[in-house]
Amino acid sequence: MQATQSQVPVTVLTGFLGAGKTTLLNRILSEEHGQKIAVIENEFGPEGVDHELLVADTNEQIVEMNNGCICCTVRGDLVRILSDLKTRRSAGKLDFERVIIETTGMANPGPVTQTFFMDDDIASYYLLDAVLTVVDAKHGHDTLDKQPEAQNQVGFADRILLTKTDLVSEEETASLKDRLVRMNPRAPIKAVNFGQVPIKEVLDLRGFNLNAILEIDPAFLAGEHPDAVKARGEKGHGHAHDHEHDHDHHHHDHGDDHGNHGHHHDDAIKAFVFQSHRPFDPAKLEEYMGALTQVYGQDMLRYKGVLFMNGTNRRMIFQGVHMLMGADVGRPWGKDEKPSTKIVFIGRNLPKEAILKGLEACLAR
Repeated sequence: MQATQSQVPVTVLTGFLGAGKTTLLNRILSEEHGQKIAVIENEFGPEGVDHELLVADTNEQIVEMNNGCICCTVRGDLVRILSDLKTRRSAGKLDFERVIIETTGMANPGPVTQTFFMDDDIASYYLLDAVLTVVDAKHGHDTLDKQPEAQNQVGFADRILLTKTDLVSEEETASLKDRLVRMNPRAPIKAVNFGQVPIKEVLDLRGFNLNAILEIDPAFLAGEHPDAVKARGEKGHGHAHDHEHDHDHHHHDHGDDHGNHGHHHDDAIKAFVFQSHRPFDPAKLEEYMGALTQVYGQDMLRYKGVLFMNGTNRRMIFQGVHMLMGADVGRPWGKDEKPSTKIVFIGRNLPKEAILKGLEACLAR
């Protein structure tokens, strides 16, 4: 998905019931931040979630706020309201620079993000910028234990906003952060208080932009990132052995319990990484990924990486959501760079070893 100057960036805001999404949205809708934002409340089903704070009238409507923001309440088809906003903006009836979509607390963000891949008119006019997930520090562990939707929301996140940290101990916050890192190592975590977060830290993140700088830190996956080690209050157990031998690829996952302050959380959402210094055979990889997504697509929340492909001196930037995936040509490999592939998978109960073996079989011989 190529970004263009004319595309309207869209942020998807998700998080479980009571996590603090509405508090954050109220701040965005009322603060003098100089941004013209259309905020869409995406309410599924005939009965809307109780959001009187944002819109008093329960009928679908568009309300213009006094700071230049627009607030919409949506029932049903998100494509329809996005198309309506596009039409009104093109006709000069509405003025906005970006869109924020708040999903209901029980929603899986997957269908919302897929909207920006499936519909050509929407995909050409709007740019899916990032998924922000709000997590309640006080009830976070319990919610993740009991609610699969909350795990999906964490798995989809490009950035995690941690609320209510003032209501729990530092140890409890560290325990939750460690768990979130194990579930989704690619999403930075930021503590926010009563929705007080700089606008620039939630907008223009380009988490879904294939042309953006891609940062996947395999040390995160090993649980050895300084933040993860600090959160656990222990010394890392090192993963240098992976670099001492000439392995074609190495990987780490999050299935183990890292001394999580006495609690073991066997989350269905886990992450793992594939790495190799050997190039992929493009035809084999395309066939394998197509077959993989047909079988496991619903459980593959996010997958994203840099690919070393046979027959080209440029890297490929690759990502997918469920069964939808895309690739973009990246910059050439540098003279001093050793070309390599690095892909992170975040999904529900995925067969890690089988996927890694399948990818290895796609490498050029």
